[in-house]
Amino acid sequence: MFNKGQLAGLMKQAQAMQDNLKKAQDELAFVEVEGQAGSGMVKVLMTCKNSVRRVTIDPSLLADDKDMLEDLVAAAFNDAVRMAEEVSQQKMGKLTAGLPPGMKLPF
Repeated sequence: MFNKGQLAGLMKQAQAMQDNLKKAQDELAFVEVEGQAGSGMVKVLMTCKNSVRRVTIDPSLLADDKDMLEDLVAAAFNDAVRMAEEVSQQKMGKLTAGLPPGMKLPF
């Protein structure tokens, strides 16, 4: 089936892929996305590792209904999380494109 040289080559490729995946995951901590709600009146800036960097609320909302403001903040957070997941999947998908579904590294 495999000779020693082929097996060593496969293991080396697997290690390189694993290293590339780790590097890509580490880089996601520095990629920022912005979620918005209320036509941009509430914004959440976060990394693709779900670390929130900033929440911005339009001052006009501070005098409005507290429940509405809470809903807008929650919606902006959810939007940012969705965007972070999309960016993460795109970045990681490029690296795992050749793997069979469900295959995990390390082997």
